[in-house]
Amino acid sequence: QVQLVESGGGSVQAGGSLRLSCSLFGYTWNRHCMGWFRQAPGKAREGVATIYTLIGGTDYANSVRGRFTVSHDNAKNALYLEMNSLKPEDTGMYYCAFKYDASSCSLDTTEFHYWGQGTQVTVSS
Repeated sequence: QVQLVESGGGSVQAGGSLRLSCSLFGYTWNRHCMGWFRQAPGKAREGVATIYTLIGGTDYANSVRGRFTVSHDNAKNALYLEMNSLKPEDTGMYYCAFKYDASSCSLDTTEFHYWGQGTQVTVSS
């Protein structure tokens, strides 16, 4: 059974940085798509960044491109999100997600099969 466990959230002032981590359990093949998504209060969940683990191909939301970097450590079976130049609008619950089929690795939340419990990120102005 696939399980995802996130860590690394917290509170930071605008302009600061945070690094999120997600550990993947129950799946060891390196041919899948993983991503980070976030949900602000009263808003729909949105895609932030995805990565196809086999080749390292990535996709980013326009709102975070150039500030956030997604990466994957195959040996540790872990996903990361390095967030720099954080803004108050980046505040939300951040979720790690996994899907078996990597033929598409987009930011579409409906394509992902498994989700972590989330980690809160709060950016104050």
